[in-house]
Amino acid sequence: MKIGIIIYSQTGHTREVAGLLQEKMAEKGHQVEIEEITISGKTPAQPGQFELTASPDPGNFDAVIFGSPVQAFNLNPVMSAYLDQLPAMQGRETACFITKQLPIKWTGGTQAAGKIKDACKAKGAVVKGAEIIFWAQRKRRDSINQAIERLAGLF
Repeated sequence: MKIGIIIYSQTGHTREVAGLLQEKMAEKGHQVEIEEITISGKTPAQPGQFELTASPDPGNFDAVIFGSPVQAFNLNPVMSAYLDQLPAMQGRETACFITKQLPIKWTGGTQAAGKIKDACKAKGAVVKGAEIIFWAQRKRRDSINQAIERLAGLF
């Protein structure tokens, strides 16, 4: 299966997880590409104060995994803007992962994952799952590995 991992990474944490996920999925025999959403403007991005300079096309893949950080207890505005302009994804399998600092889901992780899932469903995609990765956790590496195993197991 050709799988796209489409991410926005502000600090590199989301990019790091995407790379590890790419390796795991390639081990399972998938062809996996990471494509990154980029912007012009300052970071951290503020709504209305940036432009998308690279908007990966999910239509290039059989399935797509979206990855984004949380920003201000919400989905990062760059990923939100990207999702707003997505084309129809009728029947395409999707999943997502969220990276965040605070080790409590209700501080934006659940909401951010929900927004990605809702945007995918609105475009006709089939949402298979979501993972939240807490960066300020002592057992961060274990958490990342478990999330990657679960995501890779969806496809």
